[in-house]
Amino acid sequence: MHGTMTDTARCCSPEMVKPTLPDQTLPTGGNVARDCVPVPGGRAVLGTDRPVFPVDEEGPARRATVKPLWWERGTVSNAAFARFVDATGYQTEAERFGWSFVFWSHVPEQQGPTHAVQGVEWWRRVDGACWHRPTGPQGGAPLADHPVVHIAWTDARAYAAWVGGRLPREAEWEHAARGGLGDVRYPWGHEAPTDAGPFRCNIWQGRFPDHDTGADGFTGTAPTHSFPANGYGLFNMVGNIWEWSSDPFRLRTLKRAARQVANAPRKLLKGGSFLCHESYCHRYRIAARIGNTPDSTTTHTGFRVVYDTPPLKPDP
Repeated sequence: MHGTMTDTARCCSPEMVKPTLPDQTLPTGGNVARDCVPVPGGRAVLGTDRPVFPVDEEGPARRATVKPLWWERGTVSNAAFARFVDATGYQTEAERFGWSFVFWSHVPEQQGPTHAVQGVEWWRRVDGACWHRPTGPQGGAPLADHPVVHIAWTDARAYAAWVGGRLPREAEWEHAARGGLGDVRYPWGHEAPTDAGPFRCNIWQGRFPDHDTGADGFTGTAPTHSFPANGYGLFNMVGNIWEWSSDPFRLRTLKRAARQVANAPRKLLKGGSFLCHESYCHRYRIAARIGNTPDSTTTHTGFRVVYDTPPLKPDP
């Protein structure tokens, strides 16, 4: 087994600390289509005064100034990531290490025995799992219009640089997710999703982790442009997959900060995923946040790209 799981492996996303690999040198200026919308800047709401997980330091609510940005409407898809790989020869962290984490019910039966993560046994180490074999070598290829997953923070940063963009900061992400509605809990307002609908995002329905009814139409990822867009025209800002940000995951109290540094530096993720449910992981709220090591990869982690200036259109 490459690397070791940290003692703070979480139900949302298991953490890994792996041996350091050399950086890959990549060209920039990727010639790909970018489906973007402008998001205005201004004084944005960050955090909440109604935290669900105080240990994650979701609060207090405060204001931050953000500048106008161009946002990709959806997370990066398998088709877009494949073009990046074809053009650069890039290999993701999961490919280079030879394995990644897959949710237990998505592991093909023919895969054989897998290692469970202690304490969160629904996460399984699957040898050969990576972005182009999301459930492992015995599973099928990914769907082109679904989000690319098994992406480490380092992979997301490499792709973003190639297309001339970057990963968003936490304040930028929360501002964009609120879609112009102000201090709301979800991208559409305050009404919480339920197992009975209406379905506005891709999360778990049923009894976690044993049975997902798929009442919203999905028991895994949904297409990047599914469910209604928010007020800025952005899709799936909560649910579907966790999204890497450019920020480190910092905790303000000295005790937590010291523990965090002792374990491993972490990067911040936002948005929740298709595995979230109010009964155990109500992190598909805009203010929710988790951290993970930059080389960690799972079947529900990807990213979205933002641009400081209007992105160039690709050649015809």
